[in-house]
Amino acid sequence: LFLIDDMDWRSASLYGGKDVPTPNMKRVAADGMTFSHAFVASPSCAPSRAALLTGLDPMRNGSMINHARPKADVKRWPAYFKDLGYETAAIGKTAHYAQVTEYGFDHVSHFKYHEDTCIEAAVDWLSARKSSKPLCLIVGTNWSHVPWPKQTNVSADAVEVPANQIETPETRAALARYDAAVANADRDLGLVYDAVKKHLKPDTLFMFTADHGAQLPFGKWNCYDAGVRTPLVAAWPGKIKPGSRSDAIVSWIDILPTYLEAAGGSPPTSLSGRSFLGVLEGKTDHLRDEVYLTHSADGIMNQYPIRGVRTRDWKYLRNLNPDAEHHTHIDKGVAVDGKTFWDSWKRAAENDPKAAATVARYHRRPAEELYDLRADPSELHNLAADPGQAARLAELRGKVDAWMK
Repeated sequence: LFLIDDMDWRSASLYGGKDVPTPNMKRVAADGMTFSHAFVASPSCAPSRAALLTGLDPMRNGSMINHARPKADVKRWPAYFKDLGYETAAIGKTAHYAQVTEYGFDHVSHFKYHEDTCIEAAVDWLSARKSSKPLCLIVGTNWSHVPWPKQTNVSADAVEVPANQIETPETRAALARYDAAVANADRDLGLVYDAVKKHLKPDTLFMFTADHGAQLPFGKWNCYDAGVRTPLVAAWPGKIKPGSRSDAIVSWIDILPTYLEAAGGSPPTSLSGRSFLGVLEGKTDHLRDEVYLTHSADGIMNQYPIRGVRTRDWKYLRNLNPDAEHHTHIDKGVAVDGKTFWDSWKRAAENDPKAAATVARYHRRPAEELYDLRADPSELHNLAADPGQAARLAELRGKVDAWMK
């Protein structure tokens, strides 16, 4: 399992991204199945990764706030595979940095912040490995996490500015640097994929995905699709049809039970997640009708709790403290990569009503948001107050009520 950090799913060329070729992502996709509707459980690092590694929703495993650990009594990824006789290893950013040392993997290394030698270390470890046990390996690159590379081959004038961003020269420059980070992630994926093909058996199941969206306004730390929709590609010779695509709705909580069933185990029914092995093998094209989303806080920096549900065509978000202002590392200036272009947004908002509306929408949000994702994929037009959507609003509101209980 290869994990990318902070990557907007739209950045990958196999999902229509035009700025960066991402040839290795395309290569894995050519060998396997690309999912168009994959989502993380939460749009910040620790909750997202803890959900992946426990198969449980964040409120069930205990990691709801960024940097929080799962509860001590929660069974974690390595234990499941050790029960099946597997050697387990995690190299790079897999769990939330050093927290990986508490998970029980047989081997962990290179988990410090932007310890970018992790990919070389993973390749070397695979090359030197002598064990005869079957292997369950997770490798995580630190890209596309900030700080983004200062040098980029992408022209700032040529970048595609998402509809939910304010177009300024500083935004374009930031996006060009972010694209360089995506290229680094793609390079790292290719190195690990080649090592897996060289050193492991041909029947190895390989997936790559990303823990949440990019550190851009309305992305990371938000439950909009730019924050929670993720790339997901799986390749498995002899099992998954090469070059296939699936629009089955899947979540990061589903990856652990899928790997468990693929390894011959029986995923516990107590997990929040469900195995999508049948989807991978082409036996079904459906797993679930919706995914549920949660974000709470990132320490004292980003306290803006959100709950939501995402169906194939609709998104309902509930902002639990709508009287508060929404802030993140981006506008508060902790991360230089954010503040540079955020300052340009504030300047643009002084004279441009459209920019002013975007800045206002970033800071102030209503108690409920409802989006028609087919007509409005960038989630710019909130329909929660539309009388014509009252029944749909009530239905999705009820789903989130039940899930929260």
